[in-house]
Amino acid sequence: MNWYLVKIVFRIICGDGRHVPQFDEQLRLVRAMNEKEAFEKGNAIGLQEQEEFFSERKTLVQWKYINVSELYKLSELIDGAELYSRVHETEDAIRYIELIEKKAEYIRQSNIHQHLQLL
Repeated sequence: MNWYLVKIVFRIICGDGRHVPQFDEQLRLVRAMNEKEAFEKGNAIGLQEQEEFFSERKTLVQWKYINVSELYKLSELIDGAELYSRVHETEDAIRYIELIEKKAEYIRQSNIHQHLQLL
């Protein structure tokens, strides 16, 4: 068996879809005998996780599975290995950095809170 990284893409449609198109790209780790099986597993996950629900504002939200867009065989799992990289361009670098700092602080605080709950 081998480990594969599979990118699954969903389209998010809110209400009548009159908004900037949104896509959710998810990286999933799957174990399979070969690339074909890994692709089929990724496809099955995507199909299984399509969903429709109503938001708090009673607006229909749809997560429509598009397809598996990337597939990578992992030769071995190495601590600290790069699994994914994406260049993000923005007009406001300061605001983007502030957002990243807030996300990191939230993770730090959540971990501390979870740790305190275990004590």
